[in-house]
Amino acid sequence: MKRTLSRMLVASGVLLGTCAISVSQAAEVNAKPDAAAGEALYINGDMSRGVIACVSCHGDAGNSVIPINPNTAGQPYEYLVKQMLDFKAQGDKPPLRNGFDGAPSLMAPMAAPLTDEDIRNVSLYLSMQKLNTEIAPTATNEETMERGMSIWRAGIAARGVPACAGCHGPDGAGVPGKYPRIAGQFPGYIADQLRLFRSGDRNNSAEMFEIADRMSDRDIAAVADYAAGLR
Repeated sequence: MKRTLSRMLVASGVLLGTCAISVSQAAEVNAKPDAAAGEALYINGDMSRGVIACVSCHGDAGNSVIPINPNTAGQPYEYLVKQMLDFKAQGDKPPLRNGFDGAPSLMAPMAAPLTDEDIRNVSLYLSMQKLNTEIAPTATNEETMERGMSIWRAGIAARGVPACAGCHGPDGAGVPGKYPRIAGQFPGYIADQLRLFRSGDRNNSAEMFEIADRMSDRDIAAVADYAAGLR
């Protein structure tokens, strides 16, 4: 049922692309953000409003050391804004990003008290940071390296899976304003996101739903591990 609904949404154009944003979200993205305010909120939070310090989960300057929490340092500003908005319910519409089986994402209660201004400010701050390659995750499974590299560079032609490098770049750095950096993310986190796209629980990219829907668990595990090691 969930997959059928996702296909209907894709067909009707309701689902957003990987980094496409709605008109209202675009207006928010284009508003002038404050990196200094974003840094203060990231480091200290604001307990008077129930805002938890982002650093407690995502690490110094967006460099996470907790495998279930992604590295956010240096991600495209527009991408970060969109993702944080997608963790929040919009009016009577549920969040576009959920956990497995439709459970609330771990980020849902964190994003709920954030204003659109908070989101813009934190996103600008994080987009200006650098991935710490000394502590960033890397590939660990030599047995799947060749398969992961093949999917990243060439896709899976027989099943219509495009090369990941086509959008996220040969080195996994992503494309500013369009596609996120995948290099240096935790393999388990990458794999989880692909599975969430495939199940429709992460419902904020028509492109990624269609791609992940054609991938097996073996494909996902191999390319996730390979991508983590890119630099």
